[in-house]
Amino acid sequence: MFLRPRLILRRTAPPLTTTKPLGDDAIGEDIATMPERVLITPEAAALVERLRARHGDLIFHQSGGCCDGSAPMCYVRGHFRTGPQDVPMGRIAGCPFYMGAAQFEYWRDTQLIIDVVKGRGSGFSLEAPEGVRFLTRSRSFTDAEVEELSSQPPPLGDG
Repeated sequence: MFLRPRLILRRTAPPLTTTKPLGDDAIGEDIATMPERVLITPEAAALVERLRARHGDLIFHQSGGCCDGSAPMCYVRGHFRTGPQDVPMGRIAGCPFYMGAAQFEYWRDTQLIIDVVKGRGSGFSLEAPEGVRFLTRSRSFTDAEVEELSSQPPPLGDG
């Protein structure tokens, strides 16, 4: 069972939006201007670039807990299979980012911000040998952002 964090943030942060589609595949098709569901810090984006140079195309999946502790996991694209139960959240540093549908229901009104911190995670994510781990920070969408996102069809897995 996934639990929504108890931390309640005020919905006063300025909206973060994009004016371009989020990607060239099933993620972000036909999105004009709407809040992004997932962002990445410059430090994490720099790490993604190093990992991409070493491993090739990458994919992220927000883990649902258990052994890897609900962390964003980075894999070589094709080494992690997504299915209809995986929700495309957007793209970070040019990489598709997914979350399981059950977890998405708890986080649908929350913007994910992918960061990197020192320390090793406990999963199979590609950054582990670097002595760092990706970390998900978050903020609640403003009421206006929730309304705008609600007017769009829900993101669907591409199987």
